[in-house]
Amino acid sequence: MEFSRTWLPYIYLYAVGGIFFLTGLILVMRHRSLNIKFRKDRWWFRILLFGFGWYALIHAAIILAALYR
Repeated sequence: MEFSRTWLPYIYLYAVGGIFFLTGLILVMRHRSLNIKFRKDRWWFRILLFGFGWYALIHAAIILAALYR
């Protein structure tokens, strides 16, 4: 399969989705719903970032598995 049918949608999904995700995080931090000065809030902030990266990694692994099976 060509690049435009496999990796381009993936890049679009996580680039545009990442922009919305980071915008949401910035809004949450600006309104002081998440204050990274607190230990628990830092933990949740890391969990959110890890979760976004984890799903992007799993999605990429599934695409690679489908391409090279």
